[in-house]
Amino acid sequence: MLFLQLVLFVVLLPGGGSEDDFQEIISFRIILTTSFYNHSWTQNQGSAWLDELQTHGWDNKTGAFSYLQPWSKGNFSNEELMEVEKLFYTYSIRSPSIYHNHVTEWQLEYPFQVQLVLGCDSHFGEASVGFMRIAYQGSDLVSFQNTSWWPSPEGGSRAQQVCTLFNQYHVSSEIVHKLLTDSCPRFLLGLLDAGKAYLQRQVRPEAWLSAGPSPGPGRLLLVCHISAFYPKPVWVMWMRGEQEQRGTQRGDVLPHADGTWYLQMSLDVKATEAAGLSCRVRHSSLGGQDMVLYWEQPHSMGLVFLAVIVPLVLLAGLALWLWKRWKTHWRCPCTDLRSERDPSSPASSTYLNPAQW
Repeated sequence: MLFLQLVLFVVLLPGGGSEDDFQEIISFRIILTTSFYNHSWTQNQGSAWLDELQTHGWDNKTGAFSYLQPWSKGNFSNEELMEVEKLFYTYSIRSPSIYHNHVTEWQLEYPFQVQLVLGCDSHFGEASVGFMRIAYQGSDLVSFQNTSWWPSPEGGSRAQQVCTLFNQYHVSSEIVHKLLTDSCPRFLLGLLDAGKAYLQRQVRPEAWLSAGPSPGPGRLLLVCHISAFYPKPVWVMWMRGEQEQRGTQRGDVLPHADGTWYLQMSLDVKATEAAGLSCRVRHSSLGGQDMVLYWEQPHSMGLVFLAVIVPLVLLAGLALWLWKRWKTHWRCPCTDLRSERDPSSPASSTYLNPAQW
């Protein structure tokens, strides 16, 4: 009955009937993680994801879903969503007892975690048959295939025992089969339709180059940063002309808070071989045009010295010239006054100070 409640809450998820031409594989997953600390203390965490984007959160105290995107509700009514919340919350409270009751038989050791993952994929606008898996302590335990539960190879005898129990619920197995072949695919297509504008947006990447920590004497670590791009697929490579550099190291694609992505590509090279290298970026938002950034050698200390000292010398020479001009201009009026005082004196006569006037 516990598993019947689980599948009922997902079967009742309303699905969208519209199709879309998404040109990449995208996955929807519902995750419920139950942490068993001891026989009387259990904690649940639930969420839903569209690839790496979280679309729903869940409050394990109130049983309420949180809709993390404006389109997370899709076209579903509030009544349907409240019913889903109620069923999910009921399952999260009652399901841990099945593991508590079989701790000894299944050789479970407190504390431990059980994680249920349910979902389906969309391939080029058509949703595939869904999947359901249960893991124990991070390792696959059992999975649902066709109409029954099957043990995972790494699950050992524990997985065999869990399957034996779960497969006794024939009605539940039929509902799970309907869930994975019908309900989940329809739900995914409906979610994709509701979030079409957001999911199909194109955001051009920002890119820049920098030098990382020196890998060693006479070597440079060139780093190409690509930031704020969407969607996630991107091609980046250090190049010399049209030749890809095999030593290029790709970092993890990391998310920004606004849903865009960040990536860096590094290349360890000899300092004397850095000239002529470039970082090339290809992304769907660029309209078929590659973004190319060329590495420029840092200026030598001699050039820096010249760039600073030469202007200072020029400024000093200009200041000296202006000072001489100012001194000459200050003396000229005195000569004119002397000439007016004694017009008969020749211009070449000795300069008279004011006391001699």
